[in-house]
Amino acid sequence: MTLLANIDVDDLARAEAFYVSALGLTVSRRFGADGVELLGASSPVYLLRKAAGSAAGDATMQTRDYRRHWTPVHLDFVVSDLDAALARALAAGATLESEPRTANWGRIAVLADPFGHGFCLLEFLNRGYDEIAISS
Repeated sequence: MTLLANIDVDDLARAEAFYVSALGLTVSRRFGADGVELLGASSPVYLLRKAAGSAAGDATMQTRDYRRHWTPVHLDFVVSDLDAALARALAAGATLESEPRTANWGRIAVLADPFGHGFCLLEFLNRGYDEIAISS
């Protein structure tokens, strides 16, 4: 199974500039004026142009809104240097929502992109998540 990460945005050029600058992703393919494939993470990231106010889907009355919104699903980007990655993301237009904190597994910073989507930057320390994993 392959995982693809899709991110709806209302301004494709601005989103491309953000994700390339903030996270070092690179453009692989373009899909006309409505999409771009970014590589450089463990899974491809697809930016999909969807107008603000457009229907979020056929089974809901919700519409797309690019103000800051909460969702239980978000992306975590694992980086080797949290401080450098955080500075790059902030310079590209990310909003810091929680000061970086440290746990025995690593460091984390909680941010939002310019389109209202939350994401985290993680720097693993020691054995990473193995520090807190429980064997089954």
